[in-house]
Amino acid sequence: MPHHPQEPDRATSAEPAPEGAAHPPGEDSAQSGPPPRPQATNDQPGPEAVGPASAVDEHAAAVRELEDRWRRALADLDNLRKRHARELERERMVERSRTAAAFLPVLDNLELALSHADADSGAVVEGVRAVRDQAVGVLEQLGYPRHAETGVAFDPAHHEVVSVVDDPDIEPGTVVQVLRPGYGDGDRQLRPATVTVAKRE
Repeated sequence: MPHHPQEPDRATSAEPAPEGAAHPPGEDSAQSGPPPRPQATNDQPGPEAVGPASAVDEHAAAVRELEDRWRRALADLDNLRKRHARELERERMVERSRTAAAFLPVLDNLELALSHADADSGAVVEGVRAVRDQAVGVLEQLGYPRHAETGVAFDPAHHEVVSVVDDPDIEPGTVVQVLRPGYGDGDRQLRPATVTVAKRE
């Protein structure tokens, strides 16, 4: 009976394929699969770490910063308003004090004139006139010059007519008499002069 040489067992005696040799199709199909997913590291966050949530956080931080600035601006404005009110009141007090001090010499001279009431009446009149001139000078220094001119043309910005006279020798519209002097000019006018004016034709 002929003897056939026995073939070596492929499962046990197969030698490993040389390195770099191609594997037959199907041998590693059980172990093959999708490539591993790259893992995110601390240095490079994955795509899912950057998204709408981070944008919302940025907007919320910006809103908080704006609100903080707004509150600080309101507080600064309130402090500025209070400081301005205090300074304005202080300036008013200083101005009132300066004005009152300017009139003190006038009062002193009036007191002096009254103390000589029993003396010559002419001297008393002269003293009172001097005090009047002094008071007029104080008002002029404060920016309120006196207006008591006659023979000038009527000016509604400086004159207030209380009566008219018919005088053919005077040009119509001319101030004939000043009943009460006026003080100041333009926006700084304390009062207009009260006058009598020649009648117009």
